[in-house]
Amino acid sequence: MSNTAGAPDTRVLVITVSDRASNGAREDRSGPRLAELFTEAGYETTGPRLVTDGVEPVAEALRVGIAEGFGLVATTGGTGVSPRDFTPEATRTLVTRELTGVAEHLRSEGARHTPLACLTRGVVGVADARTPEETGTLLVNLPGSLSGVEQSMDALVPLLPHILSQVVGWDH
Repeated sequence: MSNTAGAPDTRVLVITVSDRASNGAREDRSGPRLAELFTEAGYETTGPRLVTDGVEPVAEALRVGIAEGFGLVATTGGTGVSPRDFTPEATRTLVTRELTGVAEHLRSEGARHTPLACLTRGVVGVADARTPEETGTLLVNLPGSLSGVEQSMDALVPLLPHILSQVVGWDH
């Protein structure tokens, strides 16, 4: 069975990266919106799970998502230039093949709306399967703003069926 976007069944995990949302100092708005957009696109979506900023907390949350068998793990937040924004660095520790063109496409879509989109350092890449019984996981870093999430998803959703079919090896 495929989702409404035409991709093979893929479970999606949404992770919000934010010190303030994690400690209850502010409401997480981008994570729930991101989960809603994946659900609307036809994906079985879990989350958002909240984690604090920093390389190790984010890397651990990504590792858990991969171990739980999610085919796509998307983060929102931690992609800017603030002193604790290390989501891309954490993601790169798990990516075996980076999809730089996809990340640039997402930034380009954001730049149609605001010049600040060039400040997001989000990474998109594949964490390849470690055994023949497993499938890979697509890792996607999105900005932490509502508008950044929505604009990025407008650019990402049409690409997902093709990317995900390759990540799980179904088109080979």
